[in-house]
Amino acid sequence: MLTILMYLTRAKKAKALAGSCLLLLLILCTVQGETPSAEVTKLLPSKVGGFTQVSAIQPLKVLADEGILKPEIVNPELLGAESEYQSARGERFLVEFVRLRSDADAYSLLTVVAKFIRESSPGANLLQNSDVGTASIRSSTKLAFFKGSSFVRISATDKRPADPSGATELARLFADQIDKGEADVPPLVKHLPDGDETQKNTVFLSRFRSLAILAPGQQVLAAISGEGDADAVIANYGPSKVLIVEFNTPQLATENDQRIIAKIHDLWNQGLPAPTAYRRVGNYSVFVFDAPDEKTAKQLIDGVKYEQVVQWLGDNPYLLKEAERRYVDTTLGVFIAVLKASGFALIGCFATGGLFGALLFSRRRKQQKAVEAFSDAGGMLRLNIDELTPETNPSRLLRERN
Repeated sequence: MLTILMYLTRAKKAKALAGSCLLLLLILCTVQGETPSAEVTKLLPSKVGGFTQVSAIQPLKVLADEGILKPEIVNPELLGAESEYQSARGERFLVEFVRLRSDADAYSLLTVVAKFIRESSPGANLLQNSDVGTASIRSSTKLAFFKGSSFVRISATDKRPADPSGATELARLFADQIDKGEADVPPLVKHLPDGDETQKNTVFLSRFRSLAILAPGQQVLAAISGEGDADAVIANYGPSKVLIVEFNTPQLATENDQRIIAKIHDLWNQGLPAPTAYRRVGNYSVFVFDAPDEKTAKQLIDGVKYEQVVQWLGDNPYLLKEAERRYVDTTLGVFIAVLKASGFALIGCFATGGLFGALLFSRRRKQQKAVEAFSDAGGMLRLNIDELTPETNPSRLLRERN
């Protein structure tokens, strides 16, 4: 009995020791997980120009609290952190630095953030080729930009209004350290009607999982399935909104087009709100919402530019036919070029011969008129058949000496 009690006591102690070790291990892992990695530390250095880091590097809490980092909005494959910086004048700014998978993902995050900035500051516009980054937006308290695959937002943390030049200076210092990437916005944005002007209020989603943020309350969007391989952009045109969904394969575009049309007819039958107009343009599905009339909606769809380049991912099965066509085109081109050159050469020869012949004929005529010849035949020349006409002019001969 005593042996059994001793065994149970030892078992309880061993279990308690194992639990303590496990708890210590969890604490160590938690502390280690909160320590920023070297790559994150590189994004937010301790000193940037005249600005000094005054708080520890933290995960992206503010963006997460705003609901912007949801997987259906932003690609979860990102690296980011936030920290506060203080200028020499004592101004404090929160810097949120996010590095994403591609330039399109970074621009997508910027347009979503710009949407929230415009709601609080209606005068703020998204500007392309700005003085900070590839595109940027700024309000009285925030400045956000993207460059390459990086997104940066700088917010004033002071209660008193901050000098906008301080945020701009800090933004430029960060932008100078970022690779420019493609240095342009995604092509889909430029294919909007009047794309250069409407970029100020566009919202772009790269490889979206949901379109709810673009057009809330539009039930037709539930029929769209991008499967993580489609992009979308929406822009305002007065009261109207134009939404373009680009599918990266014709098969995906066809399947979604069929579901969209069926969904629109279903909404009509139920008397529920539906798009003012819809049309498939190439691999694009184009919607117009809240347009004043159908004519205006169709004009907006007509303004969509579809420019798609088709390339073979493997060997071109029509390579021999393409080579044959190029050979025929080249041979025909050479033949036509030879005919043209021969024709021009022949015309040039005729023109040159005619010109020299006319000049020679005129010169001979002039010489003939200048010569005075004796003739008893009414100005005609006479043959000296009877040898009566001297062959020499006696008056021009020298006299003989005696």
